[in-house]
Amino acid sequence: MSSERLVSLDAFRGFTIAAMVLVNNPGDWNNAYSQLLHAKWHGWTFTDWIFPFFLFIVGVSMVFSLAKKPVASTQRFATVLLLWKRAAIIFVIGLTLNFIPSFSLETLRVPGVLQRIALCTAVAAPLVVYFGWRVWLVAIFLLFVAYAAPMLFIPTLGADGVSAAGRLEPGLDFGASIDRALLSGHLWASAKTWDPEGLFSTLSAVTTLLFGALAGRALLADANRSDKTIWMLLIGLLLVWIGAMLDVILMPINKPLWTVSYSVFMSGWALVVFAAFYWLIDACADSRVTKRARVWFLPLTIYGMNALFIFALSSLIAKGLNAIKFADAAGVSVSLKMKLFEPIKALPIAAVNASLAFAIAFNLVMFAIAWFMWKKKWFVKV
Repeated sequence: MSSERLVSLDAFRGFTIAAMVLVNNPGDWNNAYSQLLHAKWHGWTFTDWIFPFFLFIVGVSMVFSLAKKPVASTQRFATVLLLWKRAAIIFVIGLTLNFIPSFSLETLRVPGVLQRIALCTAVAAPLVVYFGWRVWLVAIFLLFVAYAAPMLFIPTLGADGVSAAGRLEPGLDFGASIDRALLSGHLWASAKTWDPEGLFSTLSAVTTLLFGALAGRALLADANRSDKTIWMLLIGLLLVWIGAMLDVILMPINKPLWTVSYSVFMSGWALVVFAAFYWLIDACADSRVTKRARVWFLPLTIYGMNALFIFALSSLIAKGLNAIKFADAAGVSVSLKMKLFEPIKALPIAAVNASLAFAIAFNLVMFAIAWFMWKKKWFVKV
């Protein structure tokens, strides 16, 4: 088996972090293209690709990282502890970002993107270290059952005071009731009664990471790379189809709930998109194609080599731009972000394009930082 570094995985990670920075930083949230916003509830947009792609990548990376230094049976527990330590650090970073800028423990949001990545890593670590791909498949099935059965069949007291089963609506589902019971006052401020990265839906989110681990395991097998690409595409398309079927017969595709259909559907898309990167950059038999692709996708590769740092830094900068206030000529408080956005907003272009232009400019600044770190060979690892 080969465990050499996959440049295509770095590029895929870079594509994902670039997309996340783009959708997280519009100039005006009220003027943004629909594909650059999450689906309002059921359904999906381009933006709903991003988080599951990250978890999928974590799964692939975990398998490749372990393959670089095969773990002896006596070292497995130490390896799990190391992965748990990394997960704890990522969780603390996410919690710290949520603490800024209010610095209030009473209203601190406990869930978050990095927190979910950390929890999924912690749950998946012993499975990936101790067991093989067959157990991972069984774990995916059992996690889906453990998630779907309560969501569909256990009567739940919703935020509206009504008790019923299978209500997959904001604040009315089983997962939201668990989150309110355990994290009341520490959920997403925009909802208060539920959280898009809640504890219970993490069960289903773990499966997305395990789908990535399965992909990583398949890529390590001794087989022709072109054949691997074909299988990735075929299995990816099959998962997309299964996810679409589950959307109809089991539960809707829904990112905030991270439904079974959403996990399967998005894992399929992750395989399809990753397969495209993999073939162009690592697998194509024509070396001229791979050489050109590595040049074309170098900006994404650079981005992907410091993805966690760039995500955390972009979140911190975005919070700072909103927190720093100025008084305008009329004495009205205006954020630094709005000050910076004003010249773009004044351009003779549509409001949605001005908002997008700000997001692109923000992304370019973050890429400049990533490029500088790459030139200096500064790679932040956790």
